Formats: sequence, structure tokens, C-alpha cells
Amino acid sequence: MTDTVTDRFLRYVVIDTQSDPKSSTQPSTEKQKNLGRLLVEELLAIGLDDAHLDEHGYVYATVPSNVDKPVPVICFCSHMDTAPDFTGTNVKPQLVKNYRGDDIQLSAQQVIRVSDHPALRDQIGNDIITTDGTTLLGADDKAGLAEIMTAAQFLVDNPGIRHGTIKILFTPDEEIGRGVDKADLKKLGAQFAYTVDGETAGHIEDETFSADGVEITIAGVAIHPGFAKGKMQNAIKIAGAIIDRLPKEIAPESTDGRDGFIHPTGVTGSMEKAALSFIIRDFNDDGLATKEDLLEKIVKDVVADYPGSSYTFEVKEQYRNMKLILERHPQIVDNALEAIRRAGMKPVRGSIRGGTDGSRLSFMGLPCANLFAGGHAFHSPLEWVSRQDMEKAVQTIVELAKIWEERS
Repeated sequence: MTDTVTDRFLRYVVIDTQSDPKSSTQPSTEKQKNLGRLLVEELLAIGLDDAHLDEHGYVYATVPSNVDKPVPVICFCSHMDTAPDFTGTNVKPQLVKNYRGDDIQLSAQQVIRVSDHPALRDQIGNDIITTDGTTLLGADDKAGLAEIMTAAQFLVDNPGIRHGTIKILFTPDEEIGRGVDKADLKKLGAQFAYTVDGETAGHIEDETFSADGVEITIAGVAIHPGFAKGKMQNAIKIAGAIIDRLPKEIAPESTDGRDGFIHPTGVTGSMEKAALSFIIRDFNDDGLATKEDLLEKIVKDVVADYPGSSYTFEVKEQYRNMKLILERHPQIVDNALEAIRRAGMKPVRGSIRGGTDGSRLSFMGLPCANLFAGGHAFHSPLEWVSRQDMEKAVQTIVELAKIWEERS
């Protein structure tokens, strides 16, 4: 097999793998297994004899060590699903060769503007892959899949490159927060890991948000509207009042850097009962607690204006900042920084205003940092990735395998 990373990427993105947060199954959508089966076929074809897809939609495989000395077992991980935010059906990838620096017209309505996507300024002369403006592209995270697959093929085809045992893990349902719910880490057998799920070439991230979800229910007082004076307490209006009182300066659209936020993600209701869903994000647990206390105070103050109504307030932990774990294993990031340098880039160490499978894996006992995959404008029809950046990711993965062997 001589597939380039671009060949693989273009093959993977046309397979619809959107996950579904409303589904209770694992994986949440059976169509994710369609890509999983293809990946297993390709892994077997390049000689990874243990490659398989399990009942929960996970793909496992091993690149065996080719050295006698003990080397830590490392894992490279990417997710197969695409986000539910925008359709991933009937993806039509387009290739803009030798990009000249202009806005990229996808359709009459959709334009990737350089003013909105300044990272394009670093892509002059590169080949840019986009959508046709009607779907997601799926670079999040099929770019990561293609890069890991291509690096695995390169290592197998070049036995002179010394490396320890390398594990491959492809997960379903990352986009809905269930990416490692059923991952079998004992079977995987890795000591350290990297998700290949980041953005700009040269970046490595060792910190994520800490994240909680909050579910609020409002019980109002229902009565016929013709006889409601002094009696009705409309749960929909109570929910609306809560949303209206949210501080505008602690919202996703008004924060960046290390600022966290309170973000309503859903509201449903009737006169008698309403439900609100929130996500709370901060880089530390104290910040989470402060924002949750603030949100509950808003709810209490609003409900106090409606005697006879009541509420419940439930906080659910989602994931925690992986930096707490990675600080104990500095070699994970140190080796990645050196791999990025060897791949010809200036490494940039940063934080993710979000989470990855690596957040959960780190707290499950598999310390895991996040490497760039090269994609941009995730979760939108303006998503794009460059061929050259994907090739840099492949080179970084190969260099990482070499560095872990050298430093062992």
C-alpha cells in the first residue's frame, strides 16, 4: 500500500460518522462502525495482524517493537465520529491547489475569509482541502486518523527505524463526550498516549478545560390561562428569566484565553415544567465551583420571585484538566516538543478551550497529551486542512516513535 495521508483523508471524510447525543447506545450511531471496519481492513493490509473492531465501535491495533531493549509502550489515538453540530452526510471535499492567499469561495453563501481565518496566511503555496459549503469536512478528527494510519504504514515499511511497541486506538463518540466510556485500557496495554486531535501545525496541548454539566428543572404552577390571574407561574417564563440574567461577560462568545464560561446548551418546557441544560468550563476546579455557585444563585433569585414554584439543580462532572496528570510525566510533552522540532517546525505549547479523549484517558490511568492534526474551523461548513500540515503531523508521529526509543 502506498497511500498518502491525503489519499486516506479523502477516503475517510466521505463516510458519514456523525455521533448522536440523544442515543443511549455505544457507539451512539452504527454508521461509525462503517469507518471502523475500513480502518481495520487497512491496518491488516499493512501488516498489523491484531487489528480489530470491538462491539462498542473501538479499533485497536499494534505496531510491534523492533528493538530488544525495554521502551515505554505509547499509544496514538484519534476519534472516528464527527460533530452533531452540522451535517456530515454526503461530504464533497474540494482541493485548492497552490493556495494564493485569497478568500476561498465554497458556495454563493459560504466563504472562508482570510480575515476570519488568519491561519490561512501561513498556507501560501500549500494545498487546502475544504468542503463544498454544505457539510462538515470531518478533519476533526479524520485528519488524525489518516495521519496515524500513514505513520503506522511508514514505520512498518521502514524497519530500519528503531521504535518500541506502538498502540493504535480509534474511538467513537468523542464529540458527544463518550469517546473512552468503553475503551479497554488493559487490552490496549499502553503506558503513555497522544491524541492527534489538535489544530495548528506545530502545536502540542497539555492542558484542557475542566468541565461540568448542569441540569436544572423548574416546576411552575399550571392553570387555564383564562383563569390564571394571580395563580399561574409559567415555567417557560421562569426559564427565560434565568437565561436573561446570565452574565454576558462569562459566555463563550465573550471569553478567550484562560477565561471560563457558563453556557446554556438546551431549554425545553411547558407551562408546568421546564428544563435547562448548561455546560460550565474553567481551567481549574475552583473556577468551576464559583461559576456553578453563581448559576445557582441566579436560579434561586429568579425562582424567589415566583412563590409556589421550585427547582432542582444537578451538577455532573464531565472531565478534568489533564495538566494535573501530565505534570507528573514531563517526558510526554518533552518528547513531543523535540519531535515537532525534528519535523521542521517551531513547537508551540498551549491549552485547549475544550476537551479531548486525552482528558478522560489521563484520569483513567493513561497520561495523554494532544498533538496537532492540522484542521481548522472545526464543527462548521468552513472547516479546512492543508495537505502539507497533515504530512507534518505524520512526520511528527514517526519522530516521536524514534525519540521514545532513543531516550529509553
